[in-house]
Amino acid sequence: MDITLNGETRSVPDGLTAAGLLEHLEMTGQRLAMEVNGEIVPRGLHAGHRIQPGDRVEIVRAIGGG
Repeated sequence: MDITLNGETRSVPDGLTAAGLLEHLEMTGQRLAMEVNGEIVPRGLHAGHRIQPGDRVEIVRAIGGG
């Protein structure tokens, strides 16, 4: 299925959850935030949030510093 990921069209496997998308992108274990169609998806809901064809997904990594 096609989604928009950080502004670019990308094909990903059908039926992914938010957690599955992060795994597919090899981003598990990183500090990040995910937004789907303009709504933040809390980390605790990643396993149950299904990604749908056409979804607009934004993923940003938290960068530490001071």
